[in-house]
Amino acid sequence: MSNTHFWKRLFIWGVCLWGVVFALPNAFYPQVERHNDAAAVLTQTGSLSAGTAADLAGWPTWLPSSLVSLGLDLRGGAHLLAEVHVEDVHAARMEGLWPQVRDRLRDLRDQVGSIRRQETAQGTLRVTLGNPEGMPAALEAVRALATPVVSITGIGQNDIEVRAEGDTLVVTLSAAEQKASDERTLQQSLEIIRRRVDEVGTREPTIMRQGDDRILIQVPGIGSAAELKSLIGTTAQLTFHPVLGRAETAQGGRPGDLVLPAADDPGVFYVLDRSPVVSGENLVDAQPAFDQNNRPAVSFRFDPAGARVFGDYTAANIGQPFAIVLDGEVISAPVIQSHIPGGSGIITGQFTVEDSTELAVLLRAGALPAGMTFLEERTIGPELGADSIDAGQRAAVIGIAAVALFMVACYGGFGLMANLALALNMGLLLAALSVMGATLTLPGIAGIVLTMGMAVDANVLIFERIREELRLGRPAGRAVDIGFQKALSAIMDSNITGLLTALIMFAIGSGPVRGFAVTLGLGILTSMFTAVYVTRLIIETWLRWKRPKTIALKGWIRLAPETTTIDFFRAQWLTFGASVAAVVASLLVVAMLGLNFGIDFKGGTTIRAETTQAIDVGTYRTALADLSLGDVSITEVFDPGFRPDQHVATIRIEAQQGTEALSPEAVARVEAAVRAVDPAVTFTAVESVGPKVSAELIWLALAAVGAGAAGILVYVWMRFEWQFAVGTVAALIHDVVVTVGIFALFGLKFDLTIVAALLTILGYSVNDTVVIFDRLRENLVKFRTTPLRDLMNLSANETLSRTLMTAMTTLIALIVLLIFGGDVIRGFVFAMLLGVILGTWSTLYVAKNIVLFLGVDRTDKAARGPDHEFARIDA
Repeated sequence: MSNTHFWKRLFIWGVCLWGVVFALPNAFYPQVERHNDAAAVLTQTGSLSAGTAADLAGWPTWLPSSLVSLGLDLRGGAHLLAEVHVEDVHAARMEGLWPQVRDRLRDLRDQVGSIRRQETAQGTLRVTLGNPEGMPAALEAVRALATPVVSITGIGQNDIEVRAEGDTLVVTLSAAEQKASDERTLQQSLEIIRRRVDEVGTREPTIMRQGDDRILIQVPGIGSAAELKSLIGTTAQLTFHPVLGRAETAQGGRPGDLVLPAADDPGVFYVLDRSPVVSGENLVDAQPAFDQNNRPAVSFRFDPAGARVFGDYTAANIGQPFAIVLDGEVISAPVIQSHIPGGSGIITGQFTVEDSTELAVLLRAGALPAGMTFLEERTIGPELGADSIDAGQRAAVIGIAAVALFMVACYGGFGLMANLALALNMGLLLAALSVMGATLTLPGIAGIVLTMGMAVDANVLIFERIREELRLGRPAGRAVDIGFQKALSAIMDSNITGLLTALIMFAIGSGPVRGFAVTLGLGILTSMFTAVYVTRLIIETWLRWKRPKTIALKGWIRLAPETTTIDFFRAQWLTFGASVAAVVASLLVVAMLGLNFGIDFKGGTTIRAETTQAIDVGTYRTALADLSLGDVSITEVFDPGFRPDQHVATIRIEAQQGTEALSPEAVARVEAAVRAVDPAVTFTAVESVGPKVSAELIWLALAAVGAGAAGILVYVWMRFEWQFAVGTVAALIHDVVVTVGIFALFGLKFDLTIVAALLTILGYSVNDTVVIFDRLRENLVKFRTTPLRDLMNLSANETLSRTLMTAMTTLIALIVLLIFGGDVIRGFVFAMLLGVILGTWSTLYVAKNIVLFLGVDRTDKAARGPDHEFARIDA
């Protein structure tokens, strides 16, 4: 066997050592987490208490301290998807522009006559002129108010567009300014939400933009989505307006006046000047306080510019009332008693201490520039998170142990070497997740376990190739050398297709789908490295140490004989016909019965209830009957992965008309009604998805599966020939359609995680198919006159041991997940189980049949020689 160069050995072992060192903190998670918290406190304050100092010393500073962040389903917390109303900012711009337009036109009164503002759509300013002949002068005067757009893409353009429509002057924001304004609004909203969340000291919040006008907020450790909404959902827009009078209805006042209700006096409305004297943008501090009557209040302080304007106004309007407006309500309308020169004041109202504290936080963080609608809400209780961690850890440990034992049983000592490489693979994967700051979710744990199950595929390909060379009488070292070289092409082809599906899942998916895609994609990369380089180096080291005359890759289990001559086409019309019939039947079942869509695709709210008492579904349903929530379904969940003394039920409520996510008040009514009939019940998770998001997710799911199939089609076409690509995609369609049909037949819940499973099935199925096609391509060169049917049988028989080994190791990992992984991922795992079984069948009985029917052009195979597009792994 050729020896690996010394520098290459150093590099490989160096990468493995890096993986072990950087993965090590995760083995001491609580200890390292406390150390990181103490280090953050020291950085912020410069000092530590005795207890915090002990936490800091609890982990060596010279060791890495990066950890894999735990997702909400493992730690508990709240998740919100908010849509920012960017159009509110457009409307506010027009409101702010109106006084300037009014003043310019008043200066031209002799030319334009009277001016009157029209009621119109938000974001548009329409002004009717008494004398239309003065329109050219009016246009020129208003256009002079335009300023250049402040953005790279808007260079050379103005922020407003002014045009005439008969006797009406129309002002709108230009397209470039709307785009720049939307970008500023999203960035400002992100920063303000981040500041508000940081104010309450939560750990590792995720606040990021999604799409053009949405923000994803995930905060571990917070009590509920309702609590998070109360913190960030209020815009906290504070303004001070001159009071023009009072009105009995919201329609009081003159056109153009601002009429707002009194916060603490129902039926009272204030007529205000639309232009504020000063706004919360000039606010620099706000603190909870008490007024002179010892009632909770909020003190505030303006910046110098705001203080000067506020002082000048109060000096000029002594004895006049002015209104303090918070989020569209007049919370106070005091009379100015004297000049207020310092820019400080106090806001009083019907506050509790909690109200004043929360308002101070909101004001300090700044006003959100626009309102938001919450399209998606999820609450995961800490108890469920702890149970999920236990279930995930248990499934991971048992699954990895089972796969490792199976490898030893099949390959003996070489299985031990593969297991050492798999352990290093796990270290590299955890190290990469830690350094990237990736968030680990329960589907992510499933991805790790599944990766371990599928990672042995590369080792199996190598070991089976080595066995073939040994049967040909090659010396031990040479057999290992050739085995690694010949397996490389199949390893690269099968793993790149898996990477394609992981990338598509990450690009198109969201939430649990992305979490799974990250761990799957990284797992594939680390598996390729450890299988091709680390396993080779371990075997090479062992060969140099022991110098054996012969080697045997044998254990006490063999799934297939060393040589098989199965004719996979003997009953081809029966086997292929059964596959076609299964596809047609699945399509008919889906068309007639439909799919049991989860809230991801249908919209609605799901509440998870856990109790120590036996669940009476009928009693629960009766308790909720009078709440007028539409269709409510209650299902008891069998869950051996969690505590045996707990009974679990899911309460699903249909999407409510006219709203997106279910209101916190409605959730509270549901919980109170169930608690009235079952005092022992606890609610560990609440998920609410609005119709808007669910409709989008359906198309995203279809796009993800379609893009995955298209990506695989293109790759296989480039690496092989178009007939191979068609056969591969036909097998993929068979696997996906039949899986979906089984879900429809048995009414199993079909949600976003099942789409992730379907995408993974694409990668797994094509992995199997590509390995056989890779061997077929090799045999087409070696046996140029052998009929294609015989070559296909030969290739399938030569790779049969590998096909069964990979399927068995993957099934072992999946069965462990199904039993011990908890009900949260049970649907995903079941879909994967179906996919592995169907993928193995379609590899043997669908893909090859299609290629045989289409035929392969063999005229240039001899000229091209064996395929070695991927580099040879040598010294």
